[in-house]
Amino acid sequence: MSLKVGRGGDIPPFRVMDVIAAANAHDAARGPGDPAVIRMEVGQPALGAPAGAVAAASHALRSLHPLGYTEAFGLPSLRRRIAAHYGAWYDLDLPPERIAVTTGASGAFPLAFLAAFDQGDRVAMAAPYYPPYVNILTALGMRPVIVEAGAETRFQPTIAALEALDPPIDGLILASPCNPAGTMLHRDELAAIAQWCHRHGVRLVSDEIYHGLQYDSPIATAAEFSPSAIVVNSFSKYFSMTGWRVGWMVLPDDLRRPAERLAQNMFISAPHIAQVAAEAAFDCTEELEARRAGYLRSRDLLLDALPRAGFARLSPAEGAFYLYADISDRDEESPAFCARLLRELSIAATPGVDFDARRGQHFVRFSYCAGEAQIANAAHRLLAWRDQVRG
Repeated sequence: MSLKVGRGGDIPPFRVMDVIAAANAHDAARGPGDPAVIRMEVGQPALGAPAGAVAAASHALRSLHPLGYTEAFGLPSLRRRIAAHYGAWYDLDLPPERIAVTTGASGAFPLAFLAAFDQGDRVAMAAPYYPPYVNILTALGMRPVIVEAGAETRFQPTIAALEALDPPIDGLILASPCNPAGTMLHRDELAAIAQWCHRHGVRLVSDEIYHGLQYDSPIATAAEFSPSAIVVNSFSKYFSMTGWRVGWMVLPDDLRRPAERLAQNMFISAPHIAQVAAEAAFDCTEELEARRAGYLRSRDLLLDALPRAGFARLSPAEGAFYLYADISDRDEESPAFCARLLRELSIAATPGVDFDARRGQHFVRFSYCAGEAQIANAAHRLLAWRDQVRG
């Protein structure tokens, strides 16, 4: 007897997870003396949670009995701390009531999409984009609208491109700094798009999970410019807490209660212990800023080495920890090229097809959040390989 499989099961895979599995298998099969895989395929900081967060979690395990459900939107103390963070970083006075603690940014997106959109609504994003945007929207019955963006706009959307969409859109997802290109919308650009969305009744979802990891330009949050925007952030990137699965949203007033009802039913709450650690992470600025300085050194090393290794066209890499490399001058498309990088150099990188279905075969994403020594080793391997890849 054959049973029905739901429509949501038809969404594409998040291909970087397949690259991770291939890199794990390659590492497991290497012989004595073979080089270990350098992990440039995934945006996972190498060093893990800062020491103060780990210490707070350890203390909580000994002293908090029980560790249980929190309010659906998180511990009040953590929500207050996140609100204070917006005052410190953006000079923005946010009431804690607008903060929703979530099970990572990944848990925030379905809450945001379900609260803000209906089935059939058209939600735009620039390509290249973070693949789960499209996949979650599709699974929920919404319609992703892809706006192709190139190096001339730093792989970011423009108001002109949004106004050209027909029929009009119901929502827009922005990411700054963005994955995979590492580029940013500068303050005036973000303000203009956020205000355009508010005027035209377009719900803006601003993905700000790489805030804190900017190198050339100051950051701004969409919450500064639009009372109707949803802001998504996470403790996974700047705070290096990927496995703790805790993030947050800044919600507009009209979506606070709808999103809370959804959170109550879908997730109950983010893990209590992770929330305790996340609150403590705000006191770890010195350690976290030292890590950011390391990413900057790795970025600068790659911006120097990769062109000499034959990767002449790179994204500006203004933030996050990614470089998006155009390989259209090579004979291989990105999936085969990345497979060869892993096979011949033991370097794991992500093919651009994960981020752009139409043009991604011409791009490769390199992540540089591994240790600095590993990134330097990767540059050395690529430079030694350049004569082969030119052939």
